[in-house]
Amino acid sequence: MSEVEQAGAEDTQQSLISHLIELRERLLKAVAAVMVVLLCLLPFANKLYGWLALPLVRHLPQGGTMIATEVASPFFTPLKLAFFVALFIAIPVVLYQLWAFVAPGLYRHEKRLAVPILVSSVLLFYLGCTFAYFLVLPAVFTFMTHIAPAGVAVMPDISHYLSFVLGLFFAFGLCFEVPVVLVILVVLGVVSIEQLASSRRYAIVGAFAIAAVLTPPDVLSQVMLAVPMILLYEVGIFGARLLARPQAQSSASPDGADKLP
Repeated sequence: MSEVEQAGAEDTQQSLISHLIELRERLLKAVAAVMVVLLCLLPFANKLYGWLALPLVRHLPQGGTMIATEVASPFFTPLKLAFFVALFIAIPVVLYQLWAFVAPGLYRHEKRLAVPILVSSVLLFYLGCTFAYFLVLPAVFTFMTHIAPAGVAVMPDISHYLSFVLGLFFAFGLCFEVPVVLVILVVLGVVSIEQLASSRRYAIVGAFAIAAVLTPPDVLSQVMLAVPMILLYEVGIFGARLLARPQAQSSASPDGADKLP
């Protein structure tokens, strides 16, 4: 191996090591942000669970209550909730660390597109969880408590309730990402705006099919997920029209491929 090739190999190895070190630092900062928020939330873990249980407790029959079927559930269940709330709150910091790691390798037009996509994805996920808590959960528990057979006491387990609610939050948060997904697909050239516009009828059918799988078996909650997804599909088409054209113009411009320092 010549001296030039050896020097190039050493530079490549040093560059890889420096990237790995930076990645480790970014991950440590992201974990530290989650842990700091978690430590702040631990004294309020039981109160957080009380707030989370409100949509169910308000619709329990008179004298109804929640139960803990496992010995350690009263301790670990609020702790688990506090961790997920900490992660929920720290998501912007985690995504910023990810952005700070990959940004130096992005082109100018990619940076202009990535920032609104990241911000909108976080906001839409928050919006989906908020929608599920204030509108969907009360409707679901109203339905569930009213269909209980006569003589059956409705006393949900606190651990199972947490798993159910977190699953619903995750489902609604992901479904509210429809506009972001559509914009990315258009920018990558997988589909065109015209194809999205002509596929509205299939999107409507798909929205109701996804809602039927992700929500409990009542029509109201299925509609409450399917209708926002259909509306967000239209928002995604509108957003793709706004972002895809500047993206194409930047890619076609002579300096569009220049990387920022």
